[in-house]
Amino acid sequence: MLKTALLIAQKDLRLILTRSAGLSQALLLGLLLVFLFSLSLQTGEKLSPQAASTMFWLSSVFCQVLIFQMLYALEEQNSARVGLQLLPSQVQAVWLGKFLAGMLLLLIAQVIFIPAMFVFLNQSLGFYLFHACVGILLTDIGICACGSLLGALCVGQSGKESILSIILFPLLVPLLLAAIRLSSLGLADLSEIPSVVDHAEILRWHGLALAFDALFCSAALVLFPFLYNGDDS
Repeated sequence: MLKTALLIAQKDLRLILTRSAGLSQALLLGLLLVFLFSLSLQTGEKLSPQAASTMFWLSSVFCQVLIFQMLYALEEQNSARVGLQLLPSQVQAVWLGKFLAGMLLLLIAQVIFIPAMFVFLNQSLGFYLFHACVGILLTDIGICACGSLLGALCVGQSGKESILSIILFPLLVPLLLAAIRLSSLGLADLSEIPSVVDHAEILRWHGLALAFDALFCSAALVLFPFLYNGDDS
């Protein structure tokens, strides 16, 4: 299954990255959110780390929605999805392949969003940078696992594209709370971090993100065949 998933991810990445209007649309949307929010700041004013972290994750999630809509739209032309369903492997390989491709595309987008956040929102590296990076990785795994699972709902019929964002955002609320908290600690210096923050609290946020990842990765392996093999009519 892993070999098939890697081949699917390679195919999707080649198609997305070679299209001029592929990933650029998702990147422009995320950058536009950061830029528009920066217009509310006075010259030289610094946005709070928590607010900047919130804007970063809003940009990332909106970008992720577009990424998985594009990934699952690739097979909708010429009924190519039937070919994936007939592969001599478990159908979960499609979920894993889309997950790996979406994860890499999201990381590419975030590599661009982070410098933009520093420039437009006047941020700087904070004290808990390592914990913030771990939080970003765990959060990306969670939102890509959900996006790859629920992206299967967008295929088969026209007009289903809105389902992904409607269902996805409420599910991601617990994960985004942990992500925003951990990322804000990675942007704040010691004077901006409350004295009550300790390593135990940070580990609890990491534990929440890890539990979310385990839950939805497990659910995806069970539920994905039912979603992806649904009726095309």
